[in-house]
Amino acid sequence: MNQATEAGDITDQLRQLDPGHAEYATRFVDQLLQAAQTIAASDIHLQPTPAGLDVRWRIDGVLQPIGCFPRGEAADIVNRLKVLAELLTYRNDVPQEGRIRRAEAGQVEVRVSSFPTLHGERAVVRMFAALDDFLHVDRLGLPDDLVVSLRRLISETSGAMIISGPAGSGKTTTAYACVRELVRMANQGRSIVSLEDPIEVAVDGVSQSQVNSSGDFTLATGLRSLMRQDPEVILVGEIRDRETAEATFQASLTGHLVISTFHAASAAGAISRLSDMGIEPYLLRSGVLGILCQRLLRRLCDCKQPVAEDPAVAGLPTRRAWSAAGCPACLASGYRSRLVLAELLESSPSELGRAILSRDDSSQLEKLAIQAGMVPIRQQATAAVEAGATSAEEVRRVLGLSWA
Repeated sequence: MNQATEAGDITDQLRQLDPGHAEYATRFVDQLLQAAQTIAASDIHLQPTPAGLDVRWRIDGVLQPIGCFPRGEAADIVNRLKVLAELLTYRNDVPQEGRIRRAEAGQVEVRVSSFPTLHGERAVVRMFAALDDFLHVDRLGLPDDLVVSLRRLISETSGAMIISGPAGSGKTTTAYACVRELVRMANQGRSIVSLEDPIEVAVDGVSQSQVNSSGDFTLATGLRSLMRQDPEVILVGEIRDRETAEATFQASLTGHLVISTFHAASAAGAISRLSDMGIEPYLLRSGVLGILCQRLLRRLCDCKQPVAEDPAVAGLPTRRAWSAAGCPACLASGYRSRLVLAELLESSPSELGRAILSRDDSSQLEKLAIQAGMVPIRQQATAAVEAGATSAEEVRRVLGLSWA
């Protein structure tokens, strides 16, 4: 069954449900979650409006509408999601987060967050990849040479490996793949722990902890306490502030391998942002093993069409390009699945290390990293457009107007 058929079927099925029936919300949620898993949606948005519940799902990074449906008379859809996620149904005035426990084989990890709005509670359901997808770094779609470098870096016994990029770029997926790779390599011979907010996927062989800011159990305080638990590898869910960053890099300098994620537009930009946060240059120079920055772009469907005009006219440094056409197989979007573009900055070259210590700006850091062998994302994007893997419009959507 293709995406177009599945999307049309779920809309029809949901509209056939009786909102006055006692099982309405249960059936609605079950059918919606099953369809989302089948179609490989990453998120489901349920937005209350005066007319009902507007439902959309995100496919290949783009929100697509399913329809507007009754919330339920005898049973409310959002409340049903809250029950499954073990949230407080009697609290609709505060945000909540939880996980739907899925014990069946092949089921994806599902997280639910609720948020109070003008017309009622809004809910967003996050669908993580099935447990047999993206298990290890060689299944992420990264270039072979980058996979080799990434494996080499995470094989070190100390230092920080930072996975960077904007929201929705697959940072967490890559971080988990690195940890699973370490579990497989160590064969239970290393102490691997994590501090996360929240725990998004359970990983066998890792002692995972979820922080609780309201109880003074933050990423930074947890990391300092964790040092007394004899860890060898630490996954820090995300570097969000100076305190967490300092604790992360201090741990990386005291014999621990640390893997973490960080919001930054580029690998060199991550160094600059950390420096702007007040992290001392010597910590960055000595503590960072490497920074992987990645982006996810939609892949053109087989129905793509060559661009008629000269690509240079459109401002593209390519000899040829393709555009999205649209067919039933891709829901008329012109795209199916996604590809990953990633650049890896290693702090080991002496020139780059000196530039970090001198607090050089991100453009100079990137120049030195390219001289040392880093292939920047913008160069990879140009090659992907020329090869017909994606379109210039998609590159601009993800990387911005000034990507070239």
